[in-house]
Amino acid sequence: MIEIKTFTFNPFMENTYVLYDETKEAVIVDPGCYERQEQEELAFFIENNDLKPVALLNTHCHIDHVLGNAWVKENYNLQLIIGEKEIDTLRAVEVYAPNYGFQNYIAANAEVFLKDGDTIKFGKSELKHLFVPGHAPGHLAFYDDSQAFIIGGDVLFDGSIGRTDLPGGDFDTLIQSIKNKFFKFPDDTIVYSGHGGTTTIGKEKSTNPFCAIN
Repeated sequence: MIEIKTFTFNPFMENTYVLYDETKEAVIVDPGCYERQEQEELAFFIENNDLKPVALLNTHCHIDHVLGNAWVKENYNLQLIIGEKEIDTLRAVEVYAPNYGFQNYIAANAEVFLKDGDTIKFGKSELKHLFVPGHAPGHLAFYDDSQAFIIGGDVLFDGSIGRTDLPGGDFDTLIQSIKNKFFKFPDDTIVYSGHGGTTTIGKEKSTNPFCAIN
């Protein structure tokens, strides 16, 4: 059974997730840890629970979700896994990071690019992925339908959706991703969003002011 630990890092209040099962193998999703104390907080949890990280995933590559990529890669000897359409988004961060005050940002290249049908395996567990563009051109979400959860990045929030005014964003595309991909899951499916708390598919189908269908 997959356990999910949430951390909230950096000035953007971004959610970083560690998923692990009874084998102690783990995946790290969207490491936003930039400051040393954030890195130490993540490392302490991993060490204190005897976890062995085996994969580093980005749902998408906006700055707040990738600030800790280089540190995680080096610290745990991992390859970075992203969507194949997020390469330019990732490369751009190095250019604009200083404008947001991240003078010490270290760029990290991706080595693995997910395609349709690929899965992420760790321990006795497996994550599937969805291509859900709109907030970012190569945005992915990771899910386990047996446990009814989605690691959703910046697609769908509690009462809101991801912004679409950044390069590569498109409002209509995002709404279609939500309705054609996320809303196909059962209503009790939990969405772990890139910012803020969790929500459920049923709640957002009924009440989300941007994309409700009920």
